[in-house]
Amino acid sequence: NLFSRLALPSSAAWLGLDELGRDVFTRLLYGGQVSLLVGLVTALVAALFGTIVGLIAGYRGGWVDAILMRLTDSVISLPLLPLLIVLAAIDLNKSGLPEAIIQSENISLYRIIFIVAVVGWTTVARLVRGAALSLRERDFVLAAKVQGASAFRIMSVHILPNLISPIIVATTLSIGNIILLESVLSFLGLGIQPPVASWGNLLTNAQELIFSAPWLAFYPGIAIFITVIAFNFLGDGLQDALDPKAES
Repeated sequence: NLFSRLALPSSAAWLGLDELGRDVFTRLLYGGQVSLLVGLVTALVAALFGTIVGLIAGYRGGWVDAILMRLTDSVISLPLLPLLIVLAAIDLNKSGLPEAIIQSENISLYRIIFIVAVVGWTTVARLVRGAALSLRERDFVLAAKVQGASAFRIMSVHILPNLISPIIVATTLSIGNIILLESVLSFLGLGIQPPVASWGNLLTNAQELIFSAPWLAFYPGIAIFITVIAFNFLGDGLQDALDPKAES
C-alpha cells in the first residue's frame, strides 16, 4: 500500500509498514525463514564435509592426516570476512554456469550457502579428527580390524556413531554464527538479494531510514540477536546433556 508508506504499528499491521507500504511483520517472518534456512542447511553441509575430512584424517593418520590437516589449517588461517566478501563478489556471468541457473531468483540463496559452507567445515573437521585419533586405538576398533572389516566399515559403523554427540553440538553452535555471517553479507549487498527477503537485507533497506523509521532496523536486528543467542543456549544445553563428562 504505497499510500500508507512508513505507517506506524497498528492492529492492521502489527509492526508497521516499510518504505514501499509492505507489511513489516510478514517480511520479518519470511526473512526469518530464509535466514534460518541458510543457517541450518549451511551448518549441515559444513558438518557433513568436516566429518568426512576429520574421520579420514583421524583414522588413516600419517601423510593423509598431515595433508588434510594442513589444508584445514590453511582455511582457518584465512581472514574470514574478507574472504567471504571476495567469494561473494565473484561475477557468476563469468563462471560458466548455465544462464538459467544464473538468472534464477534463488541463486543468491544457493550461492551464500555454498560460500559459507566452503569455509565453515574446519571446526567440525578438527573436532572429529581428534576424537577419531583416540577411538582408532580402542579395543573394539582393533577387534574389527582383526575380523577383517574394511576401513570404510570401521569408520562408518564403529567410529562415527561415537562422534554423533559432539558433531550435533558443534553443528548447533555454528548455526548462530552462520546466520550472523549471512546477515553481514546481505547487509553489504553481497548476500541474499531482493526480491528474496532475509534479515540481513531488511537491515540494508532500513539503513537510509534509520532516523525517520527506526523500527525498520530494530525488528530484524532484534530477531538476529535473539536467534543467535537462542542457538548458542541450545548448543550449550545439548553439550551438557550429551557429554557425560560435563558435570560442572
